[in-house]
Amino acid sequence: MKPCFALALGFCLALFPAAIVSAETVWLDDLNLASATQGWGDPHKNQSVEGHALIIDGKQFARGFGTHAESMLHVNLDGGAQKFYASVGVDDEVNGNSASSVEFIVRGDGKVLWQSGVMRAGDAAKECEADLTGVKALVLEVGDAGDGSNFDHADWADAKFETVAGRPTTVPGEPALGVVAPYVLTPAAPSTPRINGASVFGVRPGSPFLFTIPATGDRPMKFSARNLPRGLKLDAATGHITGKLKKKGDFIVTLRAENSLGAAEKGVRIVCGDQIALTPPMGWNSWNCFAGAVSEERVKSAADAMVKSGLINHGWTYINVDDYWQNHRDSKDPTLRGPFRDKQGFIIPNSRFPDMKGMADYIHGLGLKAGLYSSPGPWTCGGCAASWQHEEQDAQTYAKWGFDYLKYDWCSYGEIASGRDPNARDIPLWGRTATNTAGAIFPYKVMGNFLREQKRDIVYSLCQYGMADVWKWGGSVNGNCWRTTGDILDTWRSMSSIGFRQDKAEPYAKPGNWNDPDMLIVGQVGWGNLHPTRLTPDEQYTHISLWCLLSAPLLIGCDMTKLDDFTLNLLSNDEVLAVDQDALGKSATCVLTLGEVRVYEKELADGGRALGFFNLGTTPAKLEFNQLAQIGFTGKQRVRDLWRQTNLADLAAANGVLPMTIPGHGVLLYKLTAAGQ
Repeated sequence: MKPCFALALGFCLALFPAAIVSAETVWLDDLNLASATQGWGDPHKNQSVEGHALIIDGKQFARGFGTHAESMLHVNLDGGAQKFYASVGVDDEVNGNSASSVEFIVRGDGKVLWQSGVMRAGDAAKECEADLTGVKALVLEVGDAGDGSNFDHADWADAKFETVAGRPTTVPGEPALGVVAPYVLTPAAPSTPRINGASVFGVRPGSPFLFTIPATGDRPMKFSARNLPRGLKLDAATGHITGKLKKKGDFIVTLRAENSLGAAEKGVRIVCGDQIALTPPMGWNSWNCFAGAVSEERVKSAADAMVKSGLINHGWTYINVDDYWQNHRDSKDPTLRGPFRDKQGFIIPNSRFPDMKGMADYIHGLGLKAGLYSSPGPWTCGGCAASWQHEEQDAQTYAKWGFDYLKYDWCSYGEIASGRDPNARDIPLWGRTATNTAGAIFPYKVMGNFLREQKRDIVYSLCQYGMADVWKWGGSVNGNCWRTTGDILDTWRSMSSIGFRQDKAEPYAKPGNWNDPDMLIVGQVGWGNLHPTRLTPDEQYTHISLWCLLSAPLLIGCDMTKLDDFTLNLLSNDEVLAVDQDALGKSATCVLTLGEVRVYEKELADGGRALGFFNLGTTPAKLEFNQLAQIGFTGKQRVRDLWRQTNLADLAAANGVLPMTIPGHGVLLYKLTAAGQ
């Protein structure tokens, strides 16, 4: 090579290296998509989230990534890529559902490189082109557009990279920048006995009674009870109270727990009458961790963990099986295939659940209660057999098996309400929303009446996402709790947009009737693709504090066998849980807005009030709070920090100042009581 030519070539390589090195096309679907996190279902290569062809507004694509909001896929580029291309949109399998809305976002090294804006069902695909020059870490994100994730089936179609060095690789998602390590606020429970949980318990005459005294302290522990009504008996070793009450009445019972270090007593009011769930249900649900991979073995393991972890000693009670205990309409998984019902029309569980009654008995033997899931339509959300035209048989079966809770999910019933053939195999799993209040009420009233006829108390949870203002009529169909929102995901945007928009339903919360903003998203979650929650520690404190202030049902959504110390501590603060389980049954509302800070207030049965100071901003908020008189407080107030379980200085309404620093996306949760009480 002549010297002058070599010099010229070197100069060109220095100025235009990308022009000399030929670009290589790497398709997104050739990468490992299993590390993606998403709000429902599993990541799909070259298929939609439901396993169909990728189709956006009638146009079919051969390649791509089918997912569900909220979704994140992390890709390591290490500076070796030039461009990312894709055609994006909502998959046609949502059948034009108006609830579907998403936003596609491409982030490089923390900066937004491209975003689609809000896209809805039926919109034509948008062409994405993002410059990746120098980008090391890429995130492909699908948001729920701020209105919940129902029907948010999203496609990254024809997605590909132009690379000049190395090959992109997918990696597990990493915590957001600046996130602090989990920090424990709640002191450990003492070794001496302490009786926790609600101070009121409801049961109907003739129903099986099961109540486990929730007591912390060293074991062995001996339990006793004064004034236990006739028909009930207490196991002194386990603290399980069982039996039946024949007649209506209120009974004040004094519970006692004793170990070698001391004793504790607590009064509990047993109300035998027409209403159950006098405080919001507390327990676990299988969906947010296992989704379609649930099994009897996993359910029993969750029950075992509830006891072994000690959460049972803080009032956690229900072990609820969500979707996929039934046989599926078209799954290729042999464990989900089989007859839907027997010749008499009674439901048949799939092979993962060989003994439903035995499983419920096992859960009861631990002092816990068992829950189940179905839909008023022909199919559940996951495509399993549901209760359409078999409501009475199913209610009888659930009671016979021994279940204590039913989550009843709208799903395919929307298509029935719209006149579709209920026997059609292609009926969409997510049906249309209710067009009127009467249409929304009818299927829930049918099942509610049949549940009421059973000689067993079954908490009735209406899962229909807040349609037709369910909080206004849910109690009239024998409902005990009702979803006010779409499905929650483990992101700040999802949790905060749900939790801080509950004021409209607040007046309807009362004992036996609870507004449900969906399950808890702490610990290891993932809807079948487990990962640590994407909420920061401060966001998790906000999540639990807000749900307790709202008097919401508390259903743990994580893998109970993988509880870490932080999550366990988060779920075992008895003073915080007491706010949720307060016998008055009020729900908090926002009473003040101070910049990025929202102040929520909740009245309590003992005359005190709980105040939550929530920082919706990303940086710490400093306040010299002196607005107690403005929100109705008079006289001196004793102030208790509920998470830290410590007392602060007394405050006078006229000149009392409460200094505070609230972490970004964090909370301070206080209880205020008049000093004279």
